[in-house]
Amino acid sequence: MAPLPDGFSYAEWNATYNALSFGIAAMGSATIFFWLQLPNVTKNYRTALTITGIVTLIATYHYIRIFNSWSEAFTVASKDGGDYTVQLTGAPFNDGYRYVDWLLTVPLLLIELILVMKLPQQETVSLSWKLGLASALMVALGYPGEIQEDLAVRWFWWCLSMIPFCYVVFTLAVGLAEATSKQPSPAAASLASAARYLTVLSWCTYPFVYMVKSVGLAGPAATMYEQVGYSLADVLAKAVFGVLIWAIAAEKSAVEESGKLLPN
Repeated sequence: MAPLPDGFSYAEWNATYNALSFGIAAMGSATIFFWLQLPNVTKNYRTALTITGIVTLIATYHYIRIFNSWSEAFTVASKDGGDYTVQLTGAPFNDGYRYVDWLLTVPLLLIELILVMKLPQQETVSLSWKLGLASALMVALGYPGEIQEDLAVRWFWWCLSMIPFCYVVFTLAVGLAEATSKQPSPAAASLASAARYLTVLSWCTYPFVYMVKSVGLAGPAATMYEQVGYSLADVLAKAVFGVLIWAIAAEKSAVEESGKLLPN
C-alpha cells in the first residue's frame, strides 16, 4: 500500500475510475454468463467452466474493493460550475488487492485451460501442479517490487518474477502445441490454440505495465497508466479468456453428444 501522489487532474482520476468500473462490470457479467452455461456442456467440462466462473467472481470482488478504495482516496468537486478539481482525502489507496486476486486466480486460469483440453489424467495433474505453482511464484515475486519506489529494487524483483513467467509462457506456447492438435475437432483445436495465445498475449502486457514507473514516468500519470493497463489486461486474461474456455467446452460437448447419437 504505497501513498498516492498529489496533483491528479480530473481526466487522470476519471480514466482510472472508468477502468475500474469496467473491470467490475466485465467480471461480474462474465461470472453470471459462465454459470448459466453450466447445464449446456457435458459433465466432463463443467469443472473447467465452474472454475472459470470462480475466477471472474474473485476478480469481481477484488475490483469492487479496489474501486471503493480509489473512490475513498479522493474528493472530486466542481466550484461554481467550473472545472472539476481532484484532491486527496488522506485515506490510503490499497492496490494490494490486485496481488491477492492474482495469487488466487492466475493458477486457476491455467488449471481451467488444462482441464478443458481433457488431457490424460497423469499429464493433467502434473501440468496443473507445475503451472499453478510457477504462476503463484511469479505473482509472489512481483509484489515486493510493486510496492517499491527504488527503481533498482523494482527491476530486481521484475527480473526474478520473469523466470517463472517465461516458463509458463513457453509451456503454453510450445509445450501444449501437441495436445492442442489432438482436440476432437478442428474448431476445438482452433479455439484451444486461441485460448493459449490469448493467455500469452494478455500476460505479456503485465510486465510492461509493471515497468511504467521504471521508464521515466512518475506521479499521477504513472498511476493512471498502471491502473488502466492492469484493468484492461485483467479483462482480457479472465473474462475474454473465459469466453474461449466456454466455447471450447461447448464445441467439445457438441462433438461428444453427436458421437453418442451415431448409430452403432
